[in-house]
Amino acid sequence: MKKHIPNFITLLNLLSGCIAVVLAVNNQFVTAAIFVFLGIFFDFFDGFFARKFHVQGPLGVQLDSLADMVTSGLVPGVVMFKLLHMSLGNPALVGSESLWRQSSFFDGLHYAPLAYIGFFITLGSAYRLAKFNIDEDQQSYFKGLPTPANALLILSLPLIIEFQNHDGMNALILNPWFLIIITLISTYMLNAPVKLFALKFKTYDFKSNMTRYLFLLATIVMLIVLQFAAIPLVILLYVLLSLLTAKSIQA
Repeated sequence: MKKHIPNFITLLNLLSGCIAVVLAVNNQFVTAAIFVFLGIFFDFFDGFFARKFHVQGPLGVQLDSLADMVTSGLVPGVVMFKLLHMSLGNPALVGSESLWRQSSFFDGLHYAPLAYIGFFITLGSAYRLAKFNIDEDQQSYFKGLPTPANALLILSLPLIIEFQNHDGMNALILNPWFLIIITLISTYMLNAPVKLFALKFKTYDFKSNMTRYLFLLATIVMLIVLQFAAIPLVILLYVLLSLLTAKSIQA
């Protein structure tokens, strides 16, 4: 029975992602974010139990990536698509003459063509996960931003709007060019040739895990002080710390 526990947890990740997709399509971003967070939680523990029970196998690796593709790949793409559409307004109502703001119709649904750029995140996530599955080097570090971290970055945007409701931040987040830049940076970072440390502890002594402990401490402090606005800063800190400690990241 033990060998089936990690795969069952992975399927819970996939189920959470499926529910999050439905919620995001219906603009229920907060609830969608909750299910993405839940899926990432399951994503962490499926690997934990696979290592704990010594039942790692190729099936688990493939299943894990397929679940991540939905929870951490498709959902953030849908959220960015919806945010871009919101930022451009309703083309049928505002009467913009810009080609990028004119509606494209699919069975009565109209969306600004520019909004589809949001799905670059989904494409970048798929490419990253496929590379990860055939790369045997990424045991103690990552090449490029992990898809769960990228999903947290994208999902933080509607959460900032909903819970912090700051006029300046709202105006920035709902600026279509800001969202396009975030999308392009996000897509690049998923596959960037940059080594980023993994939050995997082989031992728990401070000296060999100093970067991880400092990162976790800084993350807790920023989340307490800045709430959801801290998430983009946490991701930025993660990348900067990885670059600063690149020589100590095991190859």
